[in-house]
Amino acid sequence: MIRSDITELYFIAPIANATSILKYGILSNSRSSRLPHCSVAMQDIQTRRKSKKIPGAGWLHNYANLYFDAHNPMLSKLRSQNQEICILRIDVTVLDLPGVIIADCNAASDYVRFYPVTDGLSNIDKDKLFAKYWTHPDNLYEEWEHKSIKCAEVLVPDRVESTYITGAYVANSEAMSSFEQLGIKLPVCVKNDIFF
Repeated sequence: MIRSDITELYFIAPIANATSILKYGILSNSRSSRLPHCSVAMQDIQTRRKSKKIPGAGWLHNYANLYFDAHNPMLSKLRSQNQEICILRIDVTVLDLPGVIIADCNAASDYVRFYPVTDGLSNIDKDKLFAKYWTHPDNLYEEWEHKSIKCAEVLVPDRVESTYITGAYVANSEAMSSFEQLGIKLPVCVKNDIFF
């Protein structure tokens, strides 16, 4: 993958958190745990992430995490909450911030590799990352690997400032109404082809 393959990055969040996110930014788990907020995180995954240290860098929970592709297994697991979640759109220039790290698959994976941005993009399989489907009924290992690649991450130390948030996607008109009721000035549109 090369830089021009990326048009925007993504953060999946409860709509209820959007006001706080626009005030404080997208925070690392360590920082967000100090504020009242709703969470869509899976506890077993968070337990793994909490104990993971990035080689030559810091603890994984000290990084805000973004996705290259929001149409991924994480979003799939949240399909029953489509009316309550949004996908925040993030400007790709966050890749230029100091200390940003690329995880070539889900950062909680035992097989993840971490890279500086200059090396990380070229180590991600673009075709697998942006594939619409990751299921491989005849090969469970390939499915597991592909599922993890779909969740490749951009890890930003501490926080992603709200100035990098360019808009939001929601799944349907009900979610759009909930988002608009927050009264925040952020472009939002229904993009149901991303959701499940």
